[in-house]
Amino acid sequence: MLRVISALLVAFLVVCTVSFLTSEIGQPGSLSARFAEWARDHGGGNVVANIENFWYSHHQPAKGGAPPPGAIPAPTTARINPPVTAPGTLPAPTNIAPIVQPALSGEGVWHPVGRTYNGTPVVYEAFLRASTAYTSQVAGVAWMDATVLHAALYSGSYIPGGGPWKLTAPIGTAEAQTLVAAFNSGFRMQDAGGGFYTQGQVVVPLRAGAASIVIFRDGSMTVGEWGRDVTMTPDVVAVRQNLRLLVDHGAPARDLSMGAWGATLNNNLAVWRSGLGVTAKGAIVYAAGPALDVPSLARLLQAAGAVRAMELDINTDWVNMSAYNPAPPDTTASGANGQTLLSTMAGGAGRFFSPSWNRDFFTMSLPGPGGSQSSGGRTG
Repeated sequence: MLRVISALLVAFLVVCTVSFLTSEIGQPGSLSARFAEWARDHGGGNVVANIENFWYSHHQPAKGGAPPPGAIPAPTTARINPPVTAPGTLPAPTNIAPIVQPALSGEGVWHPVGRTYNGTPVVYEAFLRASTAYTSQVAGVAWMDATVLHAALYSGSYIPGGGPWKLTAPIGTAEAQTLVAAFNSGFRMQDAGGGFYTQGQVVVPLRAGAASIVIFRDGSMTVGEWGRDVTMTPDVVAVRQNLRLLVDHGAPARDLSMGAWGATLNNNLAVWRSGLGVTAKGAIVYAAGPALDVPSLARLLQAAGAVRAMELDINTDWVNMSAYNPAPPDTTASGANGQTLLSTMAGGAGRFFSPSWNRDFFTMSLPGPGGSQSSGGRTG
């Protein structure tokens, strides 16, 4: 009997190993991340969640301390030189009030990055500490003028699956001509608690009440609760849902300590997290950092001016936001002329130019060829 059990166990391990090697080797992400994805796809989600919770519970960042030199850029005398505002653009964002006191020099100060629109910056970045406990850890925030920039949702063979997709990694040459920024999307659809709509196809059914990123035919983007703030209309070209709203009516949700924002990790664990929100003026704000729990992510998005916001993906391998500034400015964006929001973000600025990248993500582009998900985009 013991020999039979041993043989069955060996056979089981061989089958699992072959399955993992054939499906996951060569896919993006670290080996541990790929194994976790494989296990979740084969019924091991609860086991993986328990292992991750145990690991991160015993490997939290050190409390206290100061950020390393250069983690928060020094403020400049003028953020825009010369100070110009092109017609139709939003005014530059107001600096973020630091969350941790006493504040450090440069915390919350916006810096223009990436290509400009008729001489006006349309993407800004700011850096600040988001946790009063982990004061050596710096988070980054990106502000994007969604009244000018055209948003697009790129679909992946793994998330949401299916296809083939018109927009998928790698970012093509035409799209790279106008690309200004790109950033990660949300959870796997099995964990997102919502749906996915793109190219006229409901890939995963949309759920009423879910936090939703919505892209319209003119290239504009917003964040809201599906069925209340946003609904399906002929102008909607893409919807990506993920959990529930993290910030609503300009305030963090009341039950942030509960499991509504994903069971893959305890909400109170400080790990890499990302989120997206919309301001009262229609700008899009992206926030991310290496030591964020759910409440601190919500406070960070609120401090950046979000009136509605949602969590995006979490964990080291999946959080990435990059801005691109090729020279001359009318040439093609690439990993070589891009820069991640935080230098420690996995994948570098070339992540979304890799043919192997199989998860969905978003791009923000200037008006022009390749700059919108729909051929009916704005011309600027």
